[in-house]
Amino acid sequence: MQNPAAAAKLEKPLPSDISIHQPRDPNTLSNYNAWRCQHVKAELAIDFDAKTVSGKVALDMKKLHDGKQKIVLDTSYLDVQGVRINGSKVQFEVASSRTGPYGSPLTIEIPSDSTGDVTVEITTSTTKDCTALQWLTAAQTPNKKHPYMFSQCQAIHARSLFPCQDTPDVKATYDFVITSPLPVLASGLVKGEADAASPAGQKTYTFNQPIPIPSYLFAIASGDIASAEIGPRSCAYCGPDEVSAVKWEFEQDMEHFIEVAEKLVFPYPWGPYNVLVLPNSFPYGGMENPIVSYLTPTLISGDRQNVDVVAHELSHSWSGNLVSNCSWEHFWLNEGWTTYLERRIAAALHGEAHRDFSAIIGWKALSDSIANFGEDHEFTKMIPDLKGKDPDDAFSSIPYEKGFVFLYYLEKLVGKDKWDKFIPHYFRKFERKSLDSYDFKATLLDFFASDSEASKKLNDLDWDKWFYSPGFPVEKPNYDTSLADKCYALANSWETLNTGSSSSWEPKKSDLDGWMANQSVVFLEKVQTFDKPLSSELVEKMGSTYAFATSQNVELVSRYFVIGLKAKAESVYKPTAELLGRVGRMKFVRPLYRGLKTCDEKLAKETFQKNKDFYHPICRAMVEKDLYGHN
Repeated sequence: MQNPAAAAKLEKPLPSDISIHQPRDPNTLSNYNAWRCQHVKAELAIDFDAKTVSGKVALDMKKLHDGKQKIVLDTSYLDVQGVRINGSKVQFEVASSRTGPYGSPLTIEIPSDSTGDVTVEITTSTTKDCTALQWLTAAQTPNKKHPYMFSQCQAIHARSLFPCQDTPDVKATYDFVITSPLPVLASGLVKGEADAASPAGQKTYTFNQPIPIPSYLFAIASGDIASAEIGPRSCAYCGPDEVSAVKWEFEQDMEHFIEVAEKLVFPYPWGPYNVLVLPNSFPYGGMENPIVSYLTPTLISGDRQNVDVVAHELSHSWSGNLVSNCSWEHFWLNEGWTTYLERRIAAALHGEAHRDFSAIIGWKALSDSIANFGEDHEFTKMIPDLKGKDPDDAFSSIPYEKGFVFLYYLEKLVGKDKWDKFIPHYFRKFERKSLDSYDFKATLLDFFASDSEASKKLNDLDWDKWFYSPGFPVEKPNYDTSLADKCYALANSWETLNTGSSSSWEPKKSDLDGWMANQSVVFLEKVQTFDKPLSSELVEKMGSTYAFATSQNVELVSRYFVIGLKAKAESVYKPTAELLGRVGRMKFVRPLYRGLKTCDEKLAKETFQKNKDFYHPICRAMVEKDLYGHN
């Protein structure tokens, strides 16, 4: 059945009797312009049998101005059982109908004798429709011994986990007090050892997050979790059987990533930087939850070729976590900056050509996203209009890559040395705050106001065109293609073989000698763009010659399968379906389902029905839209 939360339309207008949002964020029903959450204490119990997270959350609320005697919070499919203000029971109401993807606002009456700030304590429980949590049975985990649960609150799913002001425009500190029969991690600092187990086998784990964060960075996970040190200030968490592989994959690069990022911006502010490698159904490459980034297991490829994702999530420690977009319409401020910092790390460690090589891969991802939406689609703008929309529907590589291209362009415009002085200034000015694109523009212009040359260039920029034009960026950078040229040359050889214009060239295994995995990615993506798809025979020859068909690197095998699906090569249909039963990362899952649908719609739908409970609710809803056309 279609997930009702992620796929709901805006069924009725927003309520008119409450002040629901500042203009900066159209995707919250909370009245955060009247009351602002300062601190959250979440005392929650994880019940694997009932598949619920329940307990009490206490929100310290600051009153911003007189005259508002109601607090309105975001909820979605929550069971709200009681509300107290400063210890006393108060009247509350959860709207009986949903406002599209935004859920059902919780309206809380403020006692007439209350004149200032208040603490709101809410007794609540998640329900079976919760979109923030995925529950895995023991059979769905790598070692099949214990169940597993993890949260994924970005973009607007925290409201299905606990009542909150579910907007990145509000930041609060957090205390986590989590009870579970299995080890727990959270997006906070560990406070001592876990309390002793109760007679029922429950342990209590406590964490504190002293740096204010938005609700989408609230994260908890519980399962059969082991750990290994991967740096002087970093641990990797994963299943017990994966420890050695995970440690090997990350330990060589982790501290180097942190050191380079600190030189670019300023010292890492969060204490430890840890990673949690989740089970296969995790829908993203990574999620930047503070202190413990969530990572896809597809990074564990045994060749250290995909660790740049860690550099991306680490960069979020400054961009997104410390300095946050105020709404999902300005998502490029999170992801464009993070992609920019990630690629600067690559340049510092491996050379400038590697940054541009990564950008070339990014341009292909951008092209695919634009093609999927349509070049004139609202969601292809750097600042899209998300009023009445579900931010998940707009999720793509566009804010990452259009944002990166814009920042790369600005760097070249003013000069790298000058730009590098702006980077720490920007992050210091907005640390622990949220901003929009206009704040960014004003800060940039102000910083360079005394530099007549740079100031003129920036003021002459067509900012509206960059911000609001759909489709491709205003200007494509002139990237260094030195690392990509050999990939293109090999692709051209395959194209001549495919069109029959060359009969002398034959592919051989040594064609890829000395290549990084990402060079194979660029080669495969170039082949995907051929006007004439490869013949089925050549697809099979490519898969066997270069071992793409049996690769353990999902970045490679998934792209190879896309080529095969474009060619309608039946030899890849079954392997594609099998991969879709093992991997839940949307980057791979959605293109493969779309490709399989064009070749064998029956198999695509059968594969989805077989595996839909394996996928995270966000992924499941997106694939349903791809396969069945639901809005």
